[in-house]
Formats: sequence, structure tokens, C-alpha cells
Amino acid sequence: MSQFDEQVAAVSALSDRTRKALYDYVRDQAAPVSRDAAAAALDLPRHQAKFHLDRLEEAGLLEADYVRLTGRSGPGAGRPAKVYRRTSAEVAVSVPQREYELAAELMAGAISDSISSGDSVQALLQKRSRAAGAALAERLPRDADPLTGACEVLTELGYEPRLHGGTVEMANCPFHSLATEHTDLVCSLNHDLLGGFCACAGDLQASLDPAPDRCCVTLSRR
Repeated sequence: MSQFDEQVAAVSALSDRTRKALYDYVRDQAAPVSRDAAAAALDLPRHQAKFHLDRLEEAGLLEADYVRLTGRSGPGAGRPAKVYRRTSAEVAVSVPQREYELAAELMAGAISDSISSGDSVQALLQKRSRAAGAALAERLPRDADPLTGACEVLTELGYEPRLHGGTVEMANCPFHSLATEHTDLVCSLNHDLLGGFCACAGDLQASLDPAPDRCCVTLSRR
């Protein structure tokens, strides 16, 4: 599953009313919760609480550990009980897919670098964006056609790439709201990100080519 599919599956796990109630109960407790405690709190059969808690763990919304609730150890202390607590991982789903966290990381990193070095934020943002694009190129499948491989990788970031002849147009901008409010800044970031990607992807180039209803960058062969 892609990261987006995993996030959708995690959020979907909360669509069941009983499962959502169990998640809320575990979330609100200061200490990890056992199956027995959760079942008693929601007046559920233990096997039903166990099923839903384990589903929430599989979805990445809860994490589990095993502890001896008696506080004793050694022979006669009994078997450890499985306890649950909310995971620290964040789950967010947007349709169409957005990547505002990536933009925030790049911008915050550039500002932090500028404070430390005194260099231009714009220059440092360009450097960070190109480096992030180069790292993205490491996901390219081996021996694949560069344009086809680029479409596969950029789909994971929500660009919705479409190959037309020798050009890749992208139907979705992962930074849409930011680009609407701060067009020059965000389009430059996007261009640098995909430029860094193309520089490491082989015979590809990224062009700033804005048009209605699609991303401002297109890819093509050099």
C-alpha cells in the first residue's frame, strides 16, 4: 500500500462506531488501557473489545505493549496483559492529495538555516528543495523508462501525472492552497523540487509551465 492508501485505511478504521468509541476512550486515559478495562468502560464483551483494539493497532492508530498489571514479577506473577495507548504518529487525509507538511518542512528548514548562517532564505529554500527532489529520485524503479518511472514516483506524492507523448503533465498540485496564496514562492519551490528530481532521474528536465487546472511544472526529456 502507498502511504496515502495507508492513511485512508487508518481513518476508515474509525468509521465503525464501537471502534471510534474505544479509540476515544484509550485516547482520554493517562495510562495505557487493558482489554478488560476498555471492555468494562464501554460495557462490551471482552472478545469484541479485543477485536476492535487490535484493528486499531493494525491501522496504526494505537500501539500496544505487554505489562503485568499486578505489579509483581517472577513465578506466580501471571501472564503479561496487552495494553494500548494512542500512537504518536499523525494521520491526515486530503482528497485530492496534498503535501503541505513537505512544503512546511522545506520552508522551516530554510528559515532555520538562514537564521544560523545569515544567507538568503530564498537561496537556502532552493537548495533544500533540490536536495529533497534528489532524494525522491532514489525511489525510481531500476531499468524503467525515465518518464514512466517519474510518473510512478510522482503518483505517490499526489501529482496525478499524465504522460502525453514525451511530456508529463500533472493534474494535481500537492501544494494547491499555498500556491494560490503565495504563487511565486510555492511554484519556485515546486520547480526546484522537481528540478532536483529530474537531475538525478536521467534524461529528464523540469519546466515551469503554468496552465489552468494543473500543476505549474511539466517534465520532458532533455
